[in-house]
Order: sequence, then C-alpha cells, then structure tokens
Amino acid sequence: MSYQPNAPYLVPQPAGPALPLPQRGEPDTAQGAPVPIGAVVMGREAQQAAELQQAAELAQRYELLERLGAPTAANEEFDELARDMAERAGFRYGFVNLFLEEQTFVGLHQPPADSGYVIVGRTMRLDHGWCPDVMVRKKALPLHDVHASPRFSGNPVVDAVGIRSYFGAPLIHDSGVVLGTVCVIDPEERSLGQAREIRDITINTGAQVMKIIARAPGR
Repeated sequence: MSYQPNAPYLVPQPAGPALPLPQRGEPDTAQGAPVPIGAVVMGREAQQAAELQQAAELAQRYELLERLGAPTAANEEFDELARDMAERAGFRYGFVNLFLEEQTFVGLHQPPADSGYVIVGRTMRLDHGWCPDVMVRKKALPLHDVHASPRFSGNPVVDAVGIRSYFGAPLIHDSGVVLGTVCVIDPEERSLGQAREIRDITINTGAQVMKIIARAPGR
C-alpha cells in the first residue's frame, strides 16, 4: 500500500473555488442587532484562552507520543485495526485518528476507489467531524443518525461525504492525555437497537490502539 500522510481530506478535490466554512460557535452577525463592544472583548479573551489551552494540549500529545515512540503517520497496524473495526461494525469507513496540527488518520479503512463512494485523505481540519466532540466529552459518542439532533446535524462532513451515522471513542492515555479517537462513519443511518453493539466495538478498538501505543519501541 502507498501511504500519503499529508493527502487532502477529500480526494479528488471539488472543482471551482472553495467556499469558506463556518467555524463552530461562530456567531452570525450579518443580521440582527450589533454586538456590544464588551461582549466582543470578552469573546476575544475567551477565544485566546481556548487557543492557549489547545496549544498546551497539543504539546502534551506530541511529548507523550514522542516519549512512547508511537507512530504519527500512516501505519499498517492501525490500518488493519481500522479495517477490522469497520467490518465488525458493518460500516464503510473506519479511522484511527490522532489530533495533531490536523486530525491525522494514522489508521484508515474506506471503500475501493472505484466504488462510487467518496474517497478521503489522511488529514482533516480540527473543527470538522464529530471527533472533536469525543475529545471534549472524553467518552464514546454514538450517533445512529446524525440528523436526529440539530447539534450534530450541522457539520461539513455531512455534506462533503454524505454521512448519516457516526460512532467514536476517545484514545486516553493512563496519564489522562487524550491523544485522539477511533471512529466509524457511514452514509446510512443505523437503528437504535444496533447502537450499543457498535459503540462497544469502537471502545474495544480504542483499547487495542492504546495497547499498541503503550508497547511502542520508545517506551
């Protein structure tokens, strides 16, 4: 297999100029009353604090991954885990995802290039998808139908890949550092009756990934 750790998120890229995507939590000030100056200042301070926290967390991840000698690029063993997870769950896509400068899919399983389904690359923006929610929650997120909740329905991945179901679980080191996630996604929704089983598959795969990271050569 030929790996492309820095491949774009969607392959091929859509023709024509790309439209800017809204950031999560970004207020719509195009209409309505003007925002008070005090609120703007507080908003900027909160944003700066969040950025500092994110930078500190990223530094912790890099330090831990380097100390453990864990892979931070495409990896065959993680690819196999992503494939096994997706097949056991009955999903078309599976990911082992580290949160670095971008979401980095060190493990990836997806349909064949000639399948007619969207082919994804090895990276994605940090604010796209549902894995950022898993990172904050620090626990599994089962979405049998992403459109069942307005909070999770409005996501660039819904339109870009046409995703209807998502199940993800965090990768948490014994030190408490959250390294990333494992997840499966699919263009078809799942029933509530399947949710527990699929959630458990992702959680178990996450535990397998952390065992591999713990026994990496650098430990």
